[in-house]
Amino acid sequence: MPLNRIAVYPGSFDPVTYGHLDIIQRSLRIFDQVIVAVARNSQKNSLFTIEERVALIRSVLQDEPRVSVDTFTGLLIDYVAARKAHVVIRGLRAISDFEYEFQIAQMNSSIGHNIETLFMMTSVQYGYLSSSIVREVCALGADVDSFVPPAVKTAMLAKYGIQSPRSTT
Repeated sequence: MPLNRIAVYPGSFDPVTYGHLDIIQRSLRIFDQVIVAVARNSQKNSLFTIEERVALIRSVLQDEPRVSVDTFTGLLIDYVAARKAHVVIRGLRAISDFEYEFQIAQMNSSIGHNIETLFMMTSVQYGYLSSSIVREVCALGADVDSFVPPAVKTAMLAKYGIQSPRSTT
């Protein structure tokens, strides 16, 4: 009986960007199933509610049956173990990301559950991209076509009450 290789890709995804989608698609080359786990974090000041983020991710990935979208609270490693996964996927853009993510991975490893962390470098074209930058650029009226899928762009424009963003070209 073949192993069912399941990985969890956690984050706030506020909003989901092409950088996130790149990591998900590349993860599917390695794993049979990827669970996108949207963190319920009351500390963050989010643009989208958790339900909106889940719905947006599901709509963008609706044609990918090996991806599921869920939410979690509490310790990530407890969630990963409960989902019978053994790997956490983390995308890295720069050295500064690595330092923080390395600390979290070490802490998770010391707590237990035999959970491994897989760091994936973002593809070059998304190395600068973050949800917070995309939110800021959109809020200031610039077009975000090259940063997020059309459904996400539409939802962001509605949140900011923008009728027509100015072109970035």
